[in-house]
Amino acid sequence: MPRKGEAGCVFCEIVKGELHGHVVLETDEVMAFLDTRPLFKGHTLLVPKEHHETLPDLPEGLVGPLFGEAKRLAKAMEEGLEAAGSFVALNNRISQSVPHLHVHVVPRNPKDGLRGFFWPRTKYASDAEAAEYAARLQEALLRTETV
Repeated sequence: MPRKGEAGCVFCEIVKGELHGHVVLETDEVMAFLDTRPLFKGHTLLVPKEHHETLPDLPEGLVGPLFGEAKRLAKAMEEGLEAAGSFVALNNRISQSVPHLHVHVVPRNPKDGLRGFFWPRTKYASDAEAAEYAARLQEALLRTETV
């Protein structure tokens, strides 16, 4: 049974507007916002608005909307951030720092330093810099066809 929110879930609080997040996109089913500890600036987390912990928990009807928007975000990384490509991944329980299903969409460039599964984190210089990255991705999404 889908749950609208889970007490203490940071991502549910962002979805409900109770916690601030630099929102990149929002539909009826999903929301994407910048990771606060990005691998690279523009690293976005895409979540179903309903609380589902893992991919196997996700109802079939949400698989298409979730991954359709992941596809759009991957394209937006290239267009909006001038990235050469992207890295798209999710974890189920193991290495899942927040127990709410989330897809990482990360801008990538040659020789960016990401090797295997060693993922050094960075941070934004300021809230304004994070907002600027979110705005660039939002603009690119406007130019990207909806699924």
